[in-house]
Amino acid sequence: MSQTTKRAARPAIVLTAEDHLLLSRAVDGAGERLADLAAELARELDRARILPRGRHSADHIRIGSGVTFRDDASGKESTITLVRPEEADVDAGRISVMTPIGVALIGMAAGKSIDWTTRSGEQRRLTVTAVRDPADLALTG
Repeated sequence: MSQTTKRAARPAIVLTAEDHLLLSRAVDGAGERLADLAAELARELDRARILPRGRHSADHIRIGSGVTFRDDASGKESTITLVRPEEADVDAGRISVMTPIGVALIGMAAGKSIDWTTRSGEQRRLTVTAVRDPADLALTG
């Protein structure tokens, strides 16, 4: 029952058609090592509202967005940029969408919270506090 409740309580997410296609291909190409992550991502893709090609919402996290989120247990805030796997650089705050936290964040809007499972199996809850559009990030460097 709690698993169903958690699924029903997940916030609505919005994806661009481009991100949906890229992530669908990532799910299809995920090897055995990433099977659990790919299955979680596939569930997220299935429930997402997909925007028409060429459209995006500046209010929702997409690949390239700057994101500030709070770990609800510790109160710690982090700011990252969500990127394609080949662009990831944890030290530079560039987190791959193909990580557990990346899967949790994609498509979320500021003010929304989500439960996610870390690579070590720990259940966490995060709240998105700000989303910066990739175009805005490009302007500020």
